[in-house]
Amino acid sequence: SVRCVAGPAAPAAPERARAWLGWAGSQQLWDHAMPMAMTTATAKKAKSTPRLLGIALLCWIVLPSHCRALRSFHNLPRTSHLRASSDPTPTPTPTPSSTTTDSVNSGGMSSKSTPAYSVKVSVDRSVLAAFLKPSSSSSLVGSIDQGTSSSRFLLVTSDGRMLSTAQTEFAQIFPQSSELNDDPKASCAGWHEHDPFAIWDSVAACVVETAAELSKAGLDLSDLIKAVGITNQRETTVCWNDRTGRVYYNAIVWDDTRTAPVAEKIASEQDYGGEGDKKDALRSKTGLPVASYFAGTKVRWLLDRIPALRKDLASPSERGNVRFGTIDTWLLYMLTGYRRAVEEDERGGTVRLAHKGGVFRTDVTNASRWLMLNLETMQWDRTLIDAVCGGSDCWESGDAECKTLPLTALPEIVPSSSADIGTIAGISRHDGSGGKTALKGVPVAAILGDQQAALFGQACHRPGEAKCTYGTGLFMMMNTGTKPVPSTQGLLTTVAYQLRSPSGEVCPPAYGLEGSVAFSGSTIGWLRDRIELIDSASETEALALSVPSNEGAYLVPAFSGLFAPHWRPDARGCLVGLTASHTKAHVVRAALESSAYQAREVFDAMALDSDVRLREMRVDGGATANRFLMQFQCDLLDAPVVRPEYLETTGLGAVRLCLSFLIEVISTKGFGFPSL
Repeated sequence: SVRCVAGPAAPAAPERARAWLGWAGSQQLWDHAMPMAMTTATAKKAKSTPRLLGIALLCWIVLPSHCRALRSFHNLPRTSHLRASSDPTPTPTPTPSSTTTDSVNSGGMSSKSTPAYSVKVSVDRSVLAAFLKPSSSSSLVGSIDQGTSSSRFLLVTSDGRMLSTAQTEFAQIFPQSSELNDDPKASCAGWHEHDPFAIWDSVAACVVETAAELSKAGLDLSDLIKAVGITNQRETTVCWNDRTGRVYYNAIVWDDTRTAPVAEKIASEQDYGGEGDKKDALRSKTGLPVASYFAGTKVRWLLDRIPALRKDLASPSERGNVRFGTIDTWLLYMLTGYRRAVEEDERGGTVRLAHKGGVFRTDVTNASRWLMLNLETMQWDRTLIDAVCGGSDCWESGDAECKTLPLTALPEIVPSSSADIGTIAGISRHDGSGGKTALKGVPVAAILGDQQAALFGQACHRPGEAKCTYGTGLFMMMNTGTKPVPSTQGLLTTVAYQLRSPSGEVCPPAYGLEGSVAFSGSTIGWLRDRIELIDSASETEALALSVPSNEGAYLVPAFSGLFAPHWRPDARGCLVGLTASHTKAHVVRAALESSAYQAREVFDAMALDSDVRLREMRVDGGATANRFLMQFQCDLLDAPVVRPEYLETTGLGAVRLCLSFLIEVISTKGFGFPSL
C-alpha cells in the first residue's frame, strides 16, 4: 500500500479556506459545500469496468437460446487487485466533447444539415479472427451507451469477448440568452441543452460505422446480432408530438440549473405535514428530494414555458399525441420507428421530425428518476404527477378534461430486461451511400440508466455491494436488496434494476441507495475548455504528482449547485486558499482531489443510511485511469478501491462474477432470480 500525504499544512487548510470564504461573505457556502473529510489514511489499491457490459449482460439473460452460451463466461479473467506501485502506464482519460453556445426559441426545432461525426471504431483483430473461423458458432449482442458528452456502441461475442467499440462526441448547447428566460436579456448561465437529433445521429453514426468497419473485414452483421441493449444519461428530458413528429424544444440536460426555482415552487406547493425541509415532501413515495436534477422539474418547466406544447395540451384532439421521455425513451422510439419526410417551417427553413410509429416505453430505473414513480407500485402515480405538474398555469385554459398531464404523455414502464421491449426498424447511413440497413429486425432486450448499468456490470447483485462511477459527474450506488431503504442522509432511494425471465415472469425489483455529484470529470473539462489551464485530461496525473501536496488550495466544483448529500442549488464553485506560491499543478491537483472529497462524503452518508461499512469500492469510468486520483481516493476512504485489469474494452472480470451467480440461478431456479 502507498500513503498519499497532503503535507504538513494540509490539516489547517480548512480553517484557512473558511477565512477566505468569510472574507468573501460566503461562510455558509463553505459550511454546506466543502467536503468534510480532510484526513488521509493508508489503504490498498486495485484496478474499472464499463456500464456497457452490464447492459450487454442483461440482453443475454433474456434470450433463452443463449443460456448455454452463458457458461463460457466462466473463463473470463478475474478482477485484479493491484498495488499502486505495480500499475502499468494508465490509459489517457477520455476528454469531454467540445462545447457550443446557442440561443434558443420556442418556435420548434429548426433542422440543420446532419453533421459529419468523427467516429472512432476499434476492433479486436484476434477476436475477429476467431469469430470468422468456420468452426465458430458464436453470435453477438450490441450495447448502446448514450452519455452526456458522447455516444458509444459496442459488440460482445456470446463467449464474452469484446469484438468492437465505437464512440463519437456530439455538441453541447449552453445558451447565452433566451426569450424563454424570465428576463430575455438576462444571462442563461447554468442552462445546458442537447439537440435530440444530434443524440440520435451520434448513436446512428456509431452503429453504421461499426457495421461498415466490420464489413471491410468480411463480417456481415445482418444475422449475427441477437439483441441490443440501451444504457443512457438519466433525467435528461425530451418532448415531442407523436402525430406530427415535431420536437417542442431541445433536450434539457440532467445538470441544467434553470429548474432550481421550479423545484422550489413544486416543494412550496405541497401540503407537507412532516418535519424537515419541504423538498422532502415527495420522498416517501419517490425516494427523491424535489430538486432540479430530476426529470419532473424539466417537464414542469416545459409546461410553463413552451407555447406550442401548451397549445397542444389544451386541445382535446391533440393532447393525446404529446410525448415526454428521457433519453432511453427517445432512442427506443427512434430505433423502432420509421423515418418521416423533412417538413418546411413557416420561416422557409426545414424541421427535422421524430420517427413515426416508434415504441413509447421506459424501464423502471429511468422511470424512478422522474419524481412521478411510486417505488412501491412501480407505476406512475397520479398524485405525484399532479404534485409536480398540477401547479403549472398551463392548465388555466382549455376544457375541463385538459386540466392535468395525461398518462398518455408518459411512457409505458417495463422491466429493465425483456425480450419484447421493441424491435429495431433499421438504421441507414446518413451520407446517402446506401448499403444494408443496420440492426433491422434486432430486438431491444434491455434498458438501464447508466449508473444502474454500471452497478449491474460491476456484479453488485447482493445487498451491501456498491460501485462508484467517475464520469461527467460522480455516482456512487449500493444495492440494498428487494426493499427500498429510505435515506436520512441526503442520498437517493432508487431502482437498481428489475428483470423479466424468458418465461415472462417479472422478478421483484432490486433497489439501491445513490449519491449523485454533478461535477467530477467535467471539472477537468472545465480546466481544459473554459480556463484553458491544460490541453488534455491525460496531463492531470503528472501535474498532480509533480507537487507534494495541494499546499492548502481546495476547489469546490459547485458549478451547478451541490447534489448529494447537500442538495443546495444555490451553492456555487469556489477555489480557496490560494497564495502566490501556488502553480498550475496545485490547481489541477485540487481539481482531482475535489472528486475524491465528494466521493468520501457520499461514502460516509451511505454507511450511515445502510448501517453497512463498505469493505471495498468498485470503480469505473474514464477517470479511474488516473493513478493519482485512485490512490488518493482509497487513502481517503481507508478502503480498497477495485478496478478491473483492463479499462473500457474488457470489464469482463465483473461480467464473469455476475454470470457465475446467474448461471447457478438459471440451472437451479429457472430464471427466478429470487436473490436479485
